[in-house]
Amino acid sequence: MCAPAGAPGGGLTGLQSRPVRTAVLTISTSVTRHESEDESGPLLAELAELAGAEVVGIEVVPDDLPLIEDRLRHWVDARADLVLTTGGTGLTPDDVTPEATLAVIDRHAPGFAEAMRAEAMRHTPMGILSRGVSGVAGRTLIINLPGSPKAVRESFEVLAPSLNHAVSLLRGRRGRH
Repeated sequence: MCAPAGAPGGGLTGLQSRPVRTAVLTISTSVTRHESEDESGPLLAELAELAGAEVVGIEVVPDDLPLIEDRLRHWVDARADLVLTTGGTGLTPDDVTPEATLAVIDRHAPGFAEAMRAEAMRHTPMGILSRGVSGVAGRTLIINLPGSPKAVRESFEVLAPSLNHAVSLLRGRRGRH
């Protein structure tokens, strides 16, 4: 995990120590229908805040491709630095988060999704079933995380050390990698 927000080079503070404006989207029809409780979205928001991010929005969206795409575009237009989604990345016909994300991004950033899948495979052979993607829309980084709280925690630990640098680069800072 990244260093505490106040540590040199640590936390999600981006260029010129501005917090990373982060939106969290839970993609789940059952949560929107009040058939289950959202555990992953609040956990993801908490992890982002603990890493120093400014969480500017938390939403729950059903597994509906046009609606997911609309909410992703909303956060890109609102100039969020980072959009983290949780859910909708599996193999069921309703799992359309990757397709919505691909419709929004301008450039792929596959390393994030590859790293999460590699970490998931260390914990369960089912980790290979995640279809999450990651990429850039304008100056916003969008990353799809799995839907379970356990997978969210494991995935965020893999992502956190590189998010600050990625956002700084998207904000225009040139630097060493």
